[in-house]
Amino acid sequence: MKIKALSRDVEKHTRETSGDIKKINRNLDPKYKPMERAREYTRAVQAAKLQKVFAKPFVAALEGHMDAVACSAASRGHLCPFVSGGVDGEVRVWDLASRKAVWSCKTAHSGWVKGVCVGSDGGSFFTAGQDKTVKQWKLGVGEIGGRKEKGGKKGKKGKKMYEDDEEGGSSSDEEEEEEEEEEGRYGIRGGPTTSSSADAPSLGYGNNSNMAPTPTPCNSWLFDNAFKSMDHHWKEEFFATASDESVEVWSEHRSNPIQSYKLWGNDSCNVVRYNPAERGLLAHCSSDRGIGLHDTRGGTGLKKTVLRMRSNCLEWNPMEPMNFVVGNEDHNCYSFDMRKLDQPTMIHKGHVGAVLSIGWSSTGREFVSGSYDRTVRIFQSRAGTSRDCYYTKRMQRVFCVNYTADARFVVSGSDDTNLRIWKAKSNDKIGQTKIREEKSMNYKNKLLKKFSHMPEIRNIVKQNNLPKFIKKQTSMKLVQKEGAKRKEGNVIKHSKKGSVEWSKEREKTVVRKMD
Repeated sequence: MKIKALSRDVEKHTRETSGDIKKINRNLDPKYKPMERAREYTRAVQAAKLQKVFAKPFVAALEGHMDAVACSAASRGHLCPFVSGGVDGEVRVWDLASRKAVWSCKTAHSGWVKGVCVGSDGGSFFTAGQDKTVKQWKLGVGEIGGRKEKGGKKGKKGKKMYEDDEEGGSSSDEEEEEEEEEEGRYGIRGGPTTSSSADAPSLGYGNNSNMAPTPTPCNSWLFDNAFKSMDHHWKEEFFATASDESVEVWSEHRSNPIQSYKLWGNDSCNVVRYNPAERGLLAHCSSDRGIGLHDTRGGTGLKKTVLRMRSNCLEWNPMEPMNFVVGNEDHNCYSFDMRKLDQPTMIHKGHVGAVLSIGWSSTGREFVSGSYDRTVRIFQSRAGTSRDCYYTKRMQRVFCVNYTADARFVVSGSDDTNLRIWKAKSNDKIGQTKIREEKSMNYKNKLLKKFSHMPEIRNIVKQNNLPKFIKKQTSMKLVQKEGAKRKEGNVIKHSKKGSVEWSKEREKTVVRKMD
């Protein structure tokens, strides 16, 4: 009697080291795995429910401002520094890693701080106010978030101490003095310090003898009109400001604007933004409901589009620099392609109040919006509805929103004097994840993407618990929309055939275009 036995080569099935992956023999034939799709669908439903269970988007609140937070800016090349400006003229710099303010100046401007931006090199930041001044302040990026620029870096400092202990010696007195001097510094260097407070942080708490004196800017510019907004060039030492009559381009080394663009009309300009790729392209929003483009190389205006209502904010897509998004007074966000301003490429709906601020993720796939309805919404760039809606009981009108440089967190500033840090994905885990946990999360995300079209999963993912006010306003807007659609249908029904046609919603957004 012959018996056939499995014969395997030992060398092919033995690992060379204990860290190698074990070889697993599997038969991938579908006939040996019945009900595979049903099992995957069940797991996808469970994953969707677990996402809602573990959805805890709120991370922390940054307190310190005495009045509403009017504007904010994050460093484009660093994670931790974050600058905010208040309605009372106070400017603060925050370390997002420690969630503390490392510098503040209560008298940075006399009146509303209208705009803040970080320089292209990350070594300074600029503020513009209603007092017709722009000021430049030094920003020590390397000293925020536990990193040092000089001497013993914090990551190498501990290693050096251990080496000294092994050798039986200790560091010299000069090195210890340098380290103590660096530990006493903060991220911002203000004005001159007295001998009694040379090592104290310049927090700017007035003329208190126990505190450092009020910081002084390293540069300042004075103009004829009050500023409404400002933005810095992505690579060069230029910045642009928006005022009551024009858009100005400034150099960091000149006292007067090097270029000035009068608008198509006499209305003031509310927002100005530099394009991240085209070095000479500017976009602005004006009070006459217009969106305009300027070319600084030619010194002329390119295009202008007038919408039905005024736009309050504008931001360029960092990864698709031909596209930008504007937040409008009609509660919607509109995506435009600068090559064709006849109509928006996408309408993003969900807010029930005027959209006041927008911030793009560094990936270019999502943006966050803050509204007058006291909510923060996250939209995908090619989706008409929001992916998430964040709110708290105490949060008031949201004036400014920003993504962090790693696109993991969102920072919002509101009328209740607080900055709030949110997760970009509400169910993300903060901290280190194990390998098995990471594989499980990736597998569940793939299942959700595979079955996202199924009604049950779609309903679970889109379900959001919203405040009573938001629900009422949303239902009211739906009734108004149905009434307008019914009226338009009756007009077409009782008109001569072919004389009146259905109007597209994207075409109704734009009133006229000017060159």
